Amino acid sequence: MKILVPIKRVVDYNVKVRPLSDNSNVDLNNVKMAVNPFCEIALEEAVRLKESGKASEIIAVSVGKSESQEQLRTALALGADRATLIETDSLLEPLAIAKVLQKVVNDEKPDLIILGKQAIDGDNNQTGQMLAALLDYPQATNASEVLLDETSVKVTREIDGGLQTLELTIPAIITTDLRLNEPRYASLPNIMKAKKKELNVISATEMGIDIGSRTELLSVELPPSREAGIIVESVDELVDKLKNEAKVIQ
Repeated sequence: MKILVPIKRVVDYNVKVRPLSDNSNVDLNNVKMAVNPFCEIALEEAVRLKESGKASEIIAVSVGKSESQEQLRTALALGADRATLIETDSLLEPLAIAKVLQKVVNDEKPDLIILGKQAIDGDNNQTGQMLAALLDYPQATNASEVLLDETSVKVTREIDGGLQTLELTIPAIITTDLRLNEPRYASLPNIMKAKKKELNVISATEMGIDIGSRTELLSVELPPSREAGIIVESVDELVDKLKNEAKVIQ
């Protein structure tokens, strides 16, 4: 069984991002980049399925600039067997990424596609759903448990009312939530081995796909600073302020 795991290069979650001086975009100069945390969870789940004998090959794929090879090498060190970079200098929207991944899926014909439910930069939570629609594959989003057999996969997902379990016929698409697993760290021997694993680079322009933007980024700004709170002397004063100033109670 073959598993495809799309991953994305994002700003490390420990870094506090800032806009450029002209507010045209996020300042990425000298900023530490990393694999999107939700993508790490997707990759970890694929590796666990392979370790349990239920999968034979894991392919990591990324869509982005040449620098994304660094994150693909990390994916190889974490357990992926080979990797593919669809190279483009443009920042693609979810629909364009889904179209690119559709072409990759048609070429690779994986049995399962596991990807993070969202990226921590755009927070769109759209690519998995769009890819499922383009491929006409069954999908399960926000997975917190995955049980795979030869012809189907059972996915438990968290919903507002509790837990929902879906059974999907393979091939299928799963997007991962935070509670699915705890990603491992890459060991030094595996990092060294990853340097020898296959990493293909394909230009996005050679795929014959419309990846043009449908939206335009106007500006990037920090949220307004929050005003300092006040200390009240009594419950009566608190109630008065909530009623007459904040107007949150009648």
